[in-house]
Amino acid sequence: MPRIINQSMTRRYQKPGLGVFWHAGARPGFQRGMERVAELHERHKVEATTSNPDAVQGAAIVVVAVKPQDIDALLEEIGPLLSTEQTVLSVAAAIPTKRIEARIADGVPVVRAMPNAPSVVHEGMAGISAGAHANDTHLAQAEDVLSHLGRVVRVQEDAMDAITAVSGSGPAYFALLAEAMIEAGILLGLSREISTTLVVQTMLGTAKQLRDEKMHPVELRESVTSPGGTTIAAIRELEQAGVRAAFLNAIQAAMTRSRELAAEGD
Repeated sequence: MPRIINQSMTRRYQKPGLGVFWHAGARPGFQRGMERVAELHERHKVEATTSNPDAVQGAAIVVVAVKPQDIDALLEEIGPLLSTEQTVLSVAAAIPTKRIEARIADGVPVVRAMPNAPSVVHEGMAGISAGAHANDTHLAQAEDVLSHLGRVVRVQEDAMDAITAVSGSGPAYFALLAEAMIEAGILLGLSREISTTLVVQTMLGTAKQLRDEKMHPVELRESVTSPGGTTIAAIRELEQAGVRAAFLNAIQAAMTRSRELAAEGD
């Protein structure tokens, strides 16, 4: 996901007078990296490079969008080149700001972010938190960048593992639910195409009602549930199967795992 998020930022975050420098991630094939440079320059009309130091030079915001296992090598390369006039925006999963701060120049502000997969269609959800040297100005910069991909909330860093569990991993939960409902439609005799259309549009419409009409989930559920009707029969089966408890346990497990991954890097 990091490369996809980075490209989405590039497509959307284009302001007059703002230089955008994109690192093409040339590892391990140099030829492929050069092809990416040309592709990015042509598609987004931005300067691109296979060099991390070149990408960092002169950038007001340095987006760190690598897999957690690659971040130490990256920071070793660019850390000494950063200045306090720059802001590091990290979307590397489960990497605390203190780990980044320990590997870069002193005093450089770091903002940690956890966007999610729907950012690629500009309906993403991101949580952000400030590191030791970041203030409201740096958080506002990060919000400005990420708001082009969807919505943004500010939290304390100790809540970032919960953000990861709820919205970072959240699209997978909805995809699993959609998969189950589509299979149910097929079981009932619908074609896969029709069942998929029914489920996806129902999920989209429900989300828009909850967000745009500011409906509470209980209010929406009760508005659909008639006494003695089909919906309450289905809800009873879901409750008896422990679906609600399963979601609580699953999201708790995701948060626990996020904390474990953060601790492994210390």
